[in-house]
Amino acid sequence: MKRIKEYKKLFNVEGPIDLKQLKSTYRSLVKEWHPDKFQENDPMKKEAELKSIQIIDGYHFLISIAPETKEANLSEYTKTTTESAIVDFKHKSMLLEITFLDGNTYEYFGVNKNVFAKLFNADKPYRFAKRNIFNNFLYRKSKRTTETVDA
Repeated sequence: MKRIKEYKKLFNVEGPIDLKQLKSTYRSLVKEWHPDKFQENDPMKKEAELKSIQIIDGYHFLISIAPETKEANLSEYTKTTTESAIVDFKHKSMLLEITFLDGNTYEYFGVNKNVFAKLFNADKPYRFAKRNIFNNFLYRKSKRTTETVDA
């Protein structure tokens, strides 16, 4: 959740993410902080390099959690969460990462230790996740995917 707040603050986003506005803000920030605008010996060049990396990462991250992106990928997400078993899951801070048998990995934001402990101790983790996680937390498809083995 901290990462989401930081990126929304960077892009001046309040409330739901609007992709057109996000793209416009992204272009403005890239122009402002592009490292090529600064001379090689300018101390701002190093800051601009770091800031431009942060801007690019933030842009891609916010796109991945935008309502329009979620809507466009809803059928794939629904298929994964209803037809594919959980292969693995990891929890760090307030982020839960679940890898499915079909190779997709999703990140769920705001999952506290109590919910993770219940998932971890559940007799049927998939059933617990289906009832308590899949549609209750902000999520995005992770860049990580696993190779599926054809039988």
